[in-house]
Amino acid sequence: MTELQVALATISGGAVGFALGLLGGGGSILAVPLLLYVVGIHDVHVVIGSTAMAVAVNAYFNLLPHAKAGHVRWKPAIWFAVFGVMGTTVGSVVGKLVPSKDILFLFAILMLVMAYKMARKRPPQSPNKDASVQPKRIKSVRFVRLIISAVTVGLLSGFFGIGGGFLIVPALMFSADLTMVEAVGTSLFSVGSFGLTTAVSYSLSGLVHWGIVVPFILGGAIGGIAGTMIAARFGKQKRTLNNIFSGVVAVVAVYMFVMSLHALYPHIA
Repeated sequence: MTELQVALATISGGAVGFALGLLGGGGSILAVPLLLYVVGIHDVHVVIGSTAMAVAVNAYFNLLPHAKAGHVRWKPAIWFAVFGVMGTTVGSVVGKLVPSKDILFLFAILMLVMAYKMARKRPPQSPNKDASVQPKRIKSVRFVRLIISAVTVGLLSGFFGIGGGFLIVPALMFSADLTMVEAVGTSLFSVGSFGLTTAVSYSLSGLVHWGIVVPFILGGAIGGIAGTMIAARFGKQKRTLNNIFSGVVAVVAVYMFVMSLHALYPHIA
């Protein structure tokens, strides 16, 4: 671990934090390629374990102001986290067994899907907030949807070492009757729980690089503050900024896709 890598880890964390602060989500998807191709950590499993810890700390840190503002609905937050952690535990175990080349290939595909979803992102409509007019059958169906969504997102989070917030927010809105603001705040509890579960699993296998995690988190905190300040000034241009970021994610995804293909099929020129 060189001083240059520490500096690059801090800068990379700053970039991820800046994107999160500016756009409110999605930035953590860049953590894996940044640590791989910028910082130069070549063990994919170490990168996943390390980014998972950084994602967890960042999520819990950002959960506090949302909780103080009353934007966290604790009942769905806890239920989603409980069932999601089950999926995360399985996902992290499976992820450690999958060869690095295959994980990179699948991760590139995930990034392409996310870039597409971000480019087409529209403000979802909040469901009916009046719980008193909802039949018990509807509430039961919503709870089943919450369980399925939590386990599925948890599996992806554990496998790839991502927060999964871009999937958790819409899942909470339509399974727990949350507004957009509530879903964003509530999702952070699950993002942190999923990241912590993945990080613990990888740490027990010696796959967390603490020399990378600490500067990455510090850089992320600084970048997050800067991104939040700029977002407050350029809120009206958020759609444009979101499209630019989705383009960046797409470019990085294509690069990872090509690199993973070369790794899987080295005979291809």
